[in-house]
Amino acid sequence: MKKVNKTKTEKKLTIKLVLCIVYFIVITILFVCSYKLFIEKYDAKPWGEVESVDEYSYIKVSKMSEMFAYYEEENIGIHFVIEKEETGVWHTYLIAINEDDYDKYKDIIDYTYERTKEEPKAKKVYGYPEIIKADLKNIAIKKINDFVPTENEIAITEDNFETYLTNSYLDTTKEKQDYFSIILFITLILLFVVIALFIFTIFDKDKFVTKIQKKLDKMKKKNKE
Repeated sequence: MKKVNKTKTEKKLTIKLVLCIVYFIVITILFVCSYKLFIEKYDAKPWGEVESVDEYSYIKVSKMSEMFAYYEEENIGIHFVIEKEETGVWHTYLIAINEDDYDKYKDIIDYTYERTKEEPKAKKVYGYPEIIKADLKNIAIKKINDFVPTENEIAITEDNFETYLTNSYLDTTKEKQDYFSIILFITLILLFVVIALFIFTIFDKDKFVTKIQKKLDKMKKKNKE
């Protein structure tokens, strides 16, 4: 009798251990997924990695042109900027700023046009991508050579425009939006449910484990028959 009870206890412990391991693995996976989704939701993406106009992003501005296009109603100016990588490679992009904020960028603009010799620290600018319309593209093509250094001058045309300047500009006048993520919401619910099951399995005095054991025993009997 004692041997039978010992066997049952060992089976219960084995089932409990297996369940706890499974729950732990699922909890780990859901936690990692939730964290990644949370980071995607709240973190800004580097401009080079942006794939959608809904993605909050940033450009690290090393140099910046004077305004070359202006939207009077919104008081928005369009500027060329250069983002320089640590490797020394640089990229030219377009950004939109509220011209009332011009002074925030004045030190970089002055350095760009050699009005000052003191190189300012690169500035991260944040916003959302905005698709470049045909009229702005035409202006940018005409004005780009006034900004890009002569030794690095490239003939920008409508055909190669997106290759060198991308198809959008960073609109820094748009504030970060907090949107509801259904995938993150569902993942968090699943995470809490599995954590609850994990805790329940540990502290339910083996009631849940006993039910599973009975079902397993019935399945074994059926297979033997």
